[in-house]
Amino acid sequence: MHKRYLDEQIRKDLKKKMVFMPGPTQVGKTTLAKAILSDPRGYLCWDITKHREAILKEELPPAKMIVLDEIHKYRSWRNYLKGLYDKVQGSCEILVTGSARLEYYRFGGDSLQGRYHLLRLHPLSVKELNITSNKELQDLLNLGGFPEPFFGGSEIEAKRWSREYRNRLIHEELSSLEQVLDLGNLELLALRLPDLVGSPLSINSLRLNLQISHKTVSKWVAILERLYSIVRIPPFGAPQIRAVKKEQKHYHYDWSLVSDLPARFENFVAIHLLKWIHFEQDAKGRDLHLRYFRDVDGREVDFIVTEKLKPIQLIEVKWSDADITKGLKYLKNRFPAAEALQLSAMGKKNYITADGIRVLPAVEFLNTLI
Repeated sequence: MHKRYLDEQIRKDLKKKMVFMPGPTQVGKTTLAKAILSDPRGYLCWDITKHREAILKEELPPAKMIVLDEIHKYRSWRNYLKGLYDKVQGSCEILVTGSARLEYYRFGGDSLQGRYHLLRLHPLSVKELNITSNKELQDLLNLGGFPEPFFGGSEIEAKRWSREYRNRLIHEELSSLEQVLDLGNLELLALRLPDLVGSPLSINSLRLNLQISHKTVSKWVAILERLYSIVRIPPFGAPQIRAVKKEQKHYHYDWSLVSDLPARFENFVAIHLLKWIHFEQDAKGRDLHLRYFRDVDGREVDFIVTEKLKPIQLIEVKWSDADITKGLKYLKNRFPAAEALQLSAMGKKNYITADGIRVLPAVEFLNTLI
């Protein structure tokens, strides 16, 4: 079994507090949790009737570690965990996993602050798989970073998996957490979104396309984000640049949904950057964030990594070798201390310009992440 990148950090953090491990459904949370769990009796899943009854009756197994999977579907889960942790602190380790952003499902009253560490699990990546060639990168790009389709190795089966995954997400995961009456139109939204990757997401355009209200579209997009289907990235703005400040870009955790290859590659890099940023936030406490740049004069840079609101990396992505973009040159001139990079999926150029912009194959840069 492939050892996941969070394995050691989870084991370390469990000795101090509870650990919350959220992430997209089928990204490998249960497999990782069971790999860490020495006594299989300690695994309890809210979706399994027998386990749910044991949780509600507080008839927990006599194990030194307990995994509570999908417990955020229980309305009083926060109060339940607070009480459990206060009872067993020091005698039992508690790992909580869930396929939704746990911080958004705060149905309980008392805060869990100070009682847990958050470690978000992401799809497989170039660094985690030790990918060193463009051929291997293209396999990951085509199959997606979820363990089942990737290790299956078949593009046809990966496409089937993606279709089934989307249906399961909307008709099972979403309906268990959110009240949505019009699942048909929400599914149409989910089908439409992959075609819009790479451009600022216009809620108004989606409203017109689906013939539903602006408020409803906004709510549905937020739901898909809470369920780790998509992630939205806001624009970067600073006093010395005339940046747009409203529309966000979005990307899919399952990047194989994006049919256009250059857009899919941009999505691919976005999720790789986000994985690294989330790990640095969760495990090291760094104040990192992912942004994009676009100004009123049409200059763009795909990704800006900021630390304490200041840009530390400016990253442009291309499918093949290309001239350095005017947007990247512009931002490097405005923020000379930031590392400026232009990555290519299939290109071979590897050099640095006189003004400090690095051009290199993506596989080389992505291996510096996690």
